[in-house]
Amino acid sequence: MFDSTAARQIRRSVLAATSTLALVMGASVAFAQQPAAPAKPAPARPAAPKAAPKQAPTAQAPAAQQPAQNEQQQQQQQVQLVFSPWTKFCNKAPDPNAKQVCFTARDARTEAGIPAVAAALIEPEGEPKKILRVTLPSPVMLQYGSRIVIDQNPPLASAFFTCFANGCMADYEGTPDLIQKLKTGQGMQVMAVNINGQQFGFTVPLADFKKANEGPPTDPKVFEEQQKKLQEDLQKKADELRKKLESQGQAQQAPGTPPR
Repeated sequence: MFDSTAARQIRRSVLAATSTLALVMGASVAFAQQPAAPAKPAPARPAAPKAAPKQAPTAQAPAAQQPAQNEQQQQQQQVQLVFSPWTKFCNKAPDPNAKQVCFTARDARTEAGIPAVAAALIEPEGEPKKILRVTLPSPVMLQYGSRIVIDQNPPLASAFFTCFANGCMADYEGTPDLIQKLKTGQGMQVMAVNINGQQFGFTVPLADFKKANEGPPTDPKVFEEQQKKLQEDLQKKADELRKKLESQGQAQQAPGTPPR
């Protein structure tokens, strides 16, 4: 039977989807004000729940057998993702002493509007240090952190430094080598371990990253229009899914009625 809470969840998912990239943007401005902050909070002290020691043996296997898990992971992730284009923004906090920060970002969500993954290269003005920030849906086992793999290159690992309602964030040092791989690579896998001890992840296509990163920043008004259209498209798909669920619920309520 169709549950009315499903419709409410769909609507919440649509609103949450459009907020993921905005959260990355806000965090990027905060990084410009406090450039050293993201690197320090990395130790995952809050990630030591009482249940963690019992789950540790289960979670170690996927992390240790990453290459073997990749194919299975991709089979499990055969969900249709809707990616935003790579977009470059430059912003500055209201603080007159704050530096301008530019970032090149894209995110993805399911057709139902549920946030899946986001990535942003954060480049504060006048700072040699750059940050690649990735976001994965929560909850995750924080003690195992995140991993990224660009094409066939060796994996990189980083701890999650914060979590919010829709996901957890991890920062990677944006070295010249990493940025070059982003510009020339085809895809970046972003992975973590969920609370059941299973590795999961998504592949972020890197096509057009170089063009967006080396090009001029996007006009905020143009971005707002793009987000508005994206939200309308997601709302339309969510409404279609809701009607489908309602139709299925009505069919179940009338078992004596022959199907049409």
